[in-house]
Amino acid sequence: MMRAIWNGVVIAETPRTRVVEGNHYFPPESLRREHFTESRTRSLCPWKGVARYYDVTADGLTNPDAAWYYPHPVFLARRIGNHVAFWHGVAIEGTQEQA
Repeated sequence: MMRAIWNGVVIAETPRTRVVEGNHYFPPESLRREHFTESRTRSLCPWKGVARYYDVTADGLTNPDAAWYYPHPVFLARRIGNHVAFWHGVAIEGTQEQA
């Protein structure tokens, strides 16, 4: 099972992630939504498209823009559409389960 953990709290959990450029992308249904708030931040990746961000809140603390996703990825990145990746101190732990 793969887990995203921040501030001692599991914020996402799934048997399998999609790994792109060393980042684990969690399916949207694996998020514990109570920890996520839409951010106004956007960025552009030349081959994936426009990324949107979430602020992550756990145990009373907020980690701004700690998660990102591509709601409308370009064709080459379509397999990670709406999947969420993490940074800014969010730990990714666990082992991928066999498909």
